Amino acid sequence: MTKTLPLALTQGDPSGIGPEIALKAWVARRPDQHPFFVLGDPALFERTAAQLGLHAPIARIAPAEAGAAFAQALPVVALDGHVHGKPGLPDPADAPMTIAAIETGVELVRAGHAAALVTNPVAKDVLYSAGFKHPGHTEFLGELAQRHWGQKCLPVMMLWSPALAVVPVTIHVSLARAIADLSTELIVETGRIVDADMREKFGIAQPRIAIAGLNPHAGEGGSMGREDIDIVAPAVARLQAMNIAARGPLPPDTMFHAAARTNYDAALCMYHDQALIPIKTLAFDSAVNITLGLPFIRTSPDHGTAFDIAGKGIANEASLIAALDLAALLASRTAQA
Repeated sequence: MTKTLPLALTQGDPSGIGPEIALKAWVARRPDQHPFFVLGDPALFERTAAQLGLHAPIARIAPAEAGAAFAQALPVVALDGHVHGKPGLPDPADAPMTIAAIETGVELVRAGHAAALVTNPVAKDVLYSAGFKHPGHTEFLGELAQRHWGQKCLPVMMLWSPALAVVPVTIHVSLARAIADLSTELIVETGRIVDADMREKFGIAQPRIAIAGLNPHAGEGGSMGREDIDIVAPAVARLQAMNIAARGPLPPDTMFHAAARTNYDAALCMYHDQALIPIKTLAFDSAVNITLGLPFIRTSPDHGTAFDIAGKGIANEASLIAALDLAALLASRTAQA
């Protein structure tokens, strides 16, 4: 990867805050900012910039032209079609373009036209109308990796910030299903991927992984359920046997205070909210969603579409800027490895 190879940024749901924060991220660009281009409808970005009073010219470009255009305008690679929805009022007719932006971004990374993929938030209920069959971005990216790289992989969702990094073992499923799906094998495979990618992408020689228990107080010796004894503890032992610095199961309610966080590099949690509540409390505006276990770099802001504030000019672009910066850093490290 070279300095000028741009990042591909998806439009996200066009009725959410994705277009606004993409424009604001370009306006806030630094002299050392890694260039990026947006995949979407150029007219949407022109319209949004005008409505919000943002001085952000739009350049309709091919990916190879993004680096040269970036200093003077927000580069946009046009996809087929035009946006139908309004800010805060999503339209199912926009779902095919939202999906196409993700697919095209992965294709451009695979073809060497983009250094990494950064995705703006989507609304899955809107995508389902276009036949989207995945629980979320993470799972869809796993399918695209298999499609374009020919390798089956387990995509692992990590939420990263300078204060805390967390990984949910089960992701976008109900709590009841998360408990049913949890297995020693799934914890081991997730932990193995976290260890490998933190070594390769984050440059940590021996990542320390704290593994949360499933039940309150990590099961209290079996009095609150045997899952931590029968499922989680064997996974920790197997990871340790693989020379991975894992420990647990730990009581989840004492894992996330400041002193505890100094003892690990990532927390492996058993279900979605066990991981996301602490990091969104500690680092809502600076946390980044990164998908581990893929043959390419993908990051995303750690927030949703925020339809309730779309079009009001008050969306915070900090998480998107952090996602762009982390994508550039990780892609550079991976290329140099």
